[in-house]
Amino acid sequence: MTFPRLLLFLTLPLYLLDQATKYWTVKCFPPPWAENVHDLPVIPDFFHLCRVHNQGVAFGFGNGSAWAPVVFLLLPLLALVLIRVFWLKGVFHNLMSRTALALLLCGIAGNLTDRLIQGFLLVERLGEPFWSRLSAGYVVDFIAIKLPFYDKLVPRSGGWWPAFNVADSCICVAACLLFIGGLREEKQAG
Repeated sequence: MTFPRLLLFLTLPLYLLDQATKYWTVKCFPPPWAENVHDLPVIPDFFHLCRVHNQGVAFGFGNGSAWAPVVFLLLPLLALVLIRVFWLKGVFHNLMSRTALALLLCGIAGNLTDRLIQGFLLVERLGEPFWSRLSAGYVVDFIAIKLPFYDKLVPRSGGWWPAFNVADSCICVAACLLFIGGLREEKQAG
């Protein structure tokens, strides 16, 4: 499959799914600071839907800090530049690496879209200056999964893996595909 087809049939539908599920989450769940915060058990004690605002990155690193909105707005842009450089160098030459790239682009675009617009949608920020609203941007996370033994590694988690979204899933699958592809190439070269 050609890369433009991957973008059309994989990246675009997953990006739209990511944005639609985040839109639904924001409309159906109160913000995390509201008094009536709740989650929706889909499979009780295993899979819940919730609403989490994440200004940081994986595991909430940098969440709530003054520097996170700036840094984590610039990092996806840097990633896109690096992807372009690697593309020109021919790194993405087989189906597995191009599929990983298509998923990676979906994940970056989905979370970057959130960081750019969510701060402007907060009713609490209406009337504030542009930079204040932009720096209030966050990624909407809504999938919560309880993992066996995770509470042993992170006791305060109660066993719940940090909430994530469709874009995060695309990035993780892309990373796995790139890792597997790298191992396969090393095996073939060796």
